[in-house]
Amino acid sequence: MNPLLQICGLTKSFPGVRALEGVDFAVRPGEVHALMGENGAGKSTLIKVLTGVYGRDGGSIELGGRAIAPRSPQDAEREGISTVYQEVNLIPELSVAENICLGRQSTVGGLIRWGAIRRRAQQALARLGLDIDVTATLSSYSIAIQQMVAIARALDVQARLLILDEPTSSLDEQEVAELFAVLRRLRDDGLGIVFITHFLDQVYAISDRITVLRNGKLVGTYEAAGLPKLSLIAHMIGKDPAEVEAMSQAPPPPAPTGAEAFLRAEQLGRAGSIAPMDLAIHAGEVVGLAGLLGSGRTELARLLFGIDRSDTGRVEVEGRSVRLGHPRRAIALGLAFTPEDRKIAGIIPSLSVRENIILALQASRGPWRRLAASRQAELADRFIDALGIKTPDREQAVANLSGGNQQKVILGRWLAMEPRLLILDEPTRGIDVGAKAEIEKLMANLRQKGMAILFISSELEEVVRDSQRVIVLRDRCKIGELTGGQIDEHAIMHMIAGTQGGEHG
Repeated sequence: MNPLLQICGLTKSFPGVRALEGVDFAVRPGEVHALMGENGAGKSTLIKVLTGVYGRDGGSIELGGRAIAPRSPQDAEREGISTVYQEVNLIPELSVAENICLGRQSTVGGLIRWGAIRRRAQQALARLGLDIDVTATLSSYSIAIQQMVAIARALDVQARLLILDEPTSSLDEQEVAELFAVLRRLRDDGLGIVFITHFLDQVYAISDRITVLRNGKLVGTYEAAGLPKLSLIAHMIGKDPAEVEAMSQAPPPPAPTGAEAFLRAEQLGRAGSIAPMDLAIHAGEVVGLAGLLGSGRTELARLLFGIDRSDTGRVEVEGRSVRLGHPRRAIALGLAFTPEDRKIAGIIPSLSVRENIILALQASRGPWRRLAASRQAELADRFIDALGIKTPDREQAVANLSGGNQQKVILGRWLAMEPRLLILDEPTRGIDVGAKAEIEKLMANLRQKGMAILFISSELEEVVRDSQRVIVLRDRCKIGELTGGQIDEHAIMHMIAGTQGGEHG
């Protein structure tokens, strides 16, 4: 079958980064094609080039056998390429019909033909098997219906290729099933569908073929029915599938129970975010969270630090029931959190190294109990020295430091609070090997001093090397736990792939 979309040798670079390097990608008419890869794999860049957000540096794109070069998303729509993003980018205050036809309204003499708009919206939704009141405001419907409306709008321009970027992230199991029924109907009508998700089970439930990218390069394209989950994971993280497949499939023994935990959670969860699970973290212990991107690692960290509020379960700190409803409460209980995206949620780039380090401690004191300048200088100098932060002086703007040194500044900020539990979300991402080694050494020292650490990393080698216990997540569920000698990369990968027994805590 001739491909509907044919991308050959696609390249795209940004200053200092080769985002795509000679990537080939093809979608057939009447297929759902999953595009898979971890952070930095190049998925988003490929889609943005295809839809005209970025220009390409090299390679070719053909749609229906004709070369195209979209210069904007509007150009891509005119070519027959429509995209529906994870967040529903519609206007809740407008009606369903207005959202579907926005910017495409039928007019006569400058006046909008509302009857024609309603009929057009009904026809677009009928293609999805959906019969709702198109005059009602979009906000009156569930997120699942809003997602369907977004798809109906995308198809309203006679799309031949539909790109769905994480369309199920906010849907429950029944809503996902309903969406997949619609996608199968569209596929049977001959539409080509690119499906981007981090939910492995969903990939196999809906996809005909799977393309894997890693570090901006094509790993391969595979028939979904012939690609075991374990092999898919191995391709995504850069391991040898043959080596992984050869490992024993015997389930590990259950993890032993320990002494009283510093923090214990029972059936902690949040609808649409992470399934209820049990969790314990002891003083002097590094607990690793392992799982693919989208498995629920960051969502769990946000629940524990009170950024998001749980709607199920309970939490104990040192045997006392607590409610972590706000970061201030978590900090007061001795918790600290270094976020995954240090540039967006971590550093304040315009402030100095000193100001970034004392930020949390000053905030905890309130605006009227200002830290003395001498105390600020002492704290900054202490952590610059203790963490080996490379900076000309404490007054240097933190934006001028390297990524690894920025990460150390954030660590210094929280260590100044003398926390009992430190939550580290991807603390070694995007930093050089030397800085990684220093941060891992710091974790070991803090653990030996009695600090509890929850460690999140996409690098399985780091999780295995640094953790005394590993909790494995898949599709926002806890599926198992490994302790001590049980911990190795292959055991974790088998759990993620579902080839070993686990729990849905």
